Amino acid sequence: MVGEQWALEETWRRFAPMVILLAKRTLGSHSEAEDIAQEVFCRLYRKAKNLEEPDSLRGFIYAIAVRSLKTELHRRKLRAWLFFAQPQALAGWGWRTMDMESRDLVRKFHVLLERLPTRERLVFVLRRMESMTVEEVAAAMGLSESTVKRSIAGASKRLSRWIEADPGLADVFDTARWGR
Repeated sequence: MVGEQWALEETWRRFAPMVILLAKRTLGSHSEAEDIAQEVFCRLYRKAKNLEEPDSLRGFIYAIAVRSLKTELHRRKLRAWLFFAQPQALAGWGWRTMDMESRDLVRKFHVLLERLPTRERLVFVLRRMESMTVEEVAAAMGLSESTVKRSIAGASKRLSRWIEADPGLADVFDTARWGR
């Protein structure tokens, strides 16, 4: 049954939007998010036989996606350092429906996200943007719940400080909610 065409197509149909959205929120680019999704599902199809509980497929996919995103964020940092250039984020967001001010605010926020350490960035995106519970984030990232809580607190504290320093972002974000 593993490897049957209908199963592969159904898995893609059900879970690709979730992976693409997570990657888009983390990386800031729709085209890069699609590339990550392709990578995630290639890994998933190779490792599907290792899945012991079919009910844990969603978590299994999240774990693969998180590992792929960690690798990509690490590559970005190395490239930026090696080439002394900032990666071009947010190029493919498809912003035809967003006004210029909204685009600028989203771009500024993603620049701040890029400043976070990889673990804090992923934990923040999973918890605050994907609305996962602390337990789900811990399982997806292979961390303890206390480490997830510390990472969320650290990311929230840094982002709050950086957002408060930017009047345009401070008017939009309610960073006090992040402490909860």
